[in-house]
Amino acid sequence: MKKTIIALCLLITTLLAASLLGAASNQTPRKGAPSTGLLQKATFAGGCFWCMEHPFDELPGVVSVSSGYTGGRKKNPTYREVSAGGTGHAESVQVVYDPARISYDKLLQRYWHNIDPTVKDRQFCDQGNPYRSAIFYHDEAQRRSAVQSRKALERKKPFPGPVVTEIVAASEFYPAEEYHQHYYRKNPIRYKYYRASCGRDARLRELWGDQAGQ
Repeated sequence: MKKTIIALCLLITTLLAASLLGAASNQTPRKGAPSTGLLQKATFAGGCFWCMEHPFDELPGVVSVSSGYTGGRKKNPTYREVSAGGTGHAESVQVVYDPARISYDKLLQRYWHNIDPTVKDRQFCDQGNPYRSAIFYHDEAQRRSAVQSRKALERKKPFPGPVVTEIVAASEFYPAEEYHQHYYRKNPIRYKYYRASCGRDARLRELWGDQAGQ
């Protein structure tokens, strides 16, 4: 009996270790090994989420970027419902990052340089509340950083228009349909055509000059 109990304990220990190892491997960032600390989330709205994934996805220290919907009332909304208006949700991206390798301030900088912060309920050719610009903070530290970055931008902005981007508390984030995820990789030609035809890159250069997209 004693040997049986010991064998069962060893089996359980082995299975638990394998399970933990598998879970850890699923959290491994694409760009290098993570720190031993916890990963964090940042959520941003800047118009079409196709165009907001790419700028964050290429940053070292970013683990993943997902397109989705947040800031509204309806649970589990669809793309058609959100784009039609009335749900309160904005097309957004949720960034999972390693704070030991990239700071939230760096993510904020990348965010500002990829949006037009001077317009309300619109980004480039996309109009309506679902295409508003917003920073959804996840804790008090993020809120302070977002407010400070907006104040700094208002003092030093290289454009004449006011900054109207919202800073609001994060709520439930609903991932978008699979065909929206990493659209710039799946459909690179259509993606580039959309950016150009929407006037996104031209307006970013007009606003930010050499810092556009950076």
